[in-house]
Amino acid sequence: MFQLGKSIVSEEIIENDFVCNLTACKGACCVEGEAGAPLEEEELAVMEEIYPKVKPYLRPEGIAAIEEQGVYVKGKDGEWETTLVNGSECAYVIFDEKGTALCGIEEACNKGDIDWKKPVSCHLYPVRVKQYAEFSAVNYHKWHICDDACTLGKELGVPVYKFVKAGLIRKFGEAWYKELEEVAKELKP
Repeated sequence: MFQLGKSIVSEEIIENDFVCNLTACKGACCVEGEAGAPLEEEELAVMEEIYPKVKPYLRPEGIAAIEEQGVYVKGKDGEWETTLVNGSECAYVIFDEKGTALCGIEEACNKGDIDWKKPVSCHLYPVRVKQYAEFSAVNYHKWHICDDACTLGKELGVPVYKFVKAGLIRKFGEAWYKELEEVAKELKP
């Protein structure tokens, strides 16, 4: 672990390689699990605001879950998260013709209907950020469904922190990321 500003960062985001391999996993991180994608407090209003523009991209099951449970829900751990369909898949999931899970929010953004890509937790995955009173903990989340992403990342030589560069900059800023790159050079020359 090392400190960058008001964050404690796991060296695992430098030491491990990762590149999403949607061909292999089909977006399993969006359809498996017991909780929705974590949402930050300031993202709640955004989720409410964008929903009418995202709704046309969503599947009927997702719309039904959102209209029954809400645009977001409070999870078992007391934290805000995206709504789930049948306690499993994210309500904002859509599928392409090959059955690969995609994000309806991101699709609406790609089409120019909204200017918000997706929740920052999704943008950061497999990095998870836990906010504490005095600092943020930045960790690598290992999940067996991402084994193919680890293999592809190793083949391509892409460490986790480089794979999620845009998400890290979105969350912590350019200066923070430049400091992270300097630490990475020292740890893995």
